[in-house]
Amino acid sequence: MIDNRHDHFIAPAAWLQSPIGLGRAAVAGLGVVIATDLFALGAGFFLYDVIGDLAGGARLDGRADLADRLYSGAGIAQTVALLTTAVVFLCWFHRVRVNAEVFDPYGHDKKRGWAVWGWIVPFVNLWFPRRITLDIWNASSPWSAPRPHGLVNTWWTFWIISLLSGRAASTAYRKAESADEIRDAVGQLMFSDAVDVVAAALAVVVVLRLNRMQYEKALAGPGAGTGPGPGPAPTPA
Repeated sequence: MIDNRHDHFIAPAAWLQSPIGLGRAAVAGLGVVIATDLFALGAGFFLYDVIGDLAGGARLDGRADLADRLYSGAGIAQTVALLTTAVVFLCWFHRVRVNAEVFDPYGHDKKRGWAVWGWIVPFVNLWFPRRITLDIWNASSPWSAPRPHGLVNTWWTFWIISLLSGRAASTAYRKAESADEIRDAVGQLMFSDAVDVVAAALAVVVVLRLNRMQYEKALAGPGAGTGPGPGPAPTPA
């Protein structure tokens, strides 16, 4: 259905459904992502130190093999945690996007499908998810008191820095040949991991805040149940 007054696409069958369970699962996954990033940071510090000793001619007594195994294991753990959490997070993100349509059917620049595809399509994923998040945030804010965007913008800034720096560091690590090049690449990867810890922690806050905002708005009154067949109000996080 198209509303000619606003030229926004309104997807059919939008109704309230609790995002709390998916939100808690996403928060748990983000906690695992943070844990694997911290593990990678520790393994990175160890490898960085070992490479420095190797360049200085020190005798390593098996430390090089251990450092390599730890760092490889950390990379695998990060990949598994990220992919698993991404699936759960996208399910939650789509759910709060649909809820936001109930609160404000005309306040969304992107169609509902972009709540998922916006994270996947190259280049588009650098700005679509932020725009969609802001639309969800605005629609989920109290009826007469829109919430500022500082938290969303800060989270997105750290996420983009982590994403771009991680890609650059991974490329540098794959191409590194000398001990100095490997050491520099490990340092870049450690920077990316540290930024990712902050981005994941901020994502946890975003998830919890949006869950709370939608819960409170669902209980607040007019407009909360305008979609067909609204479900029961979600429980607070």
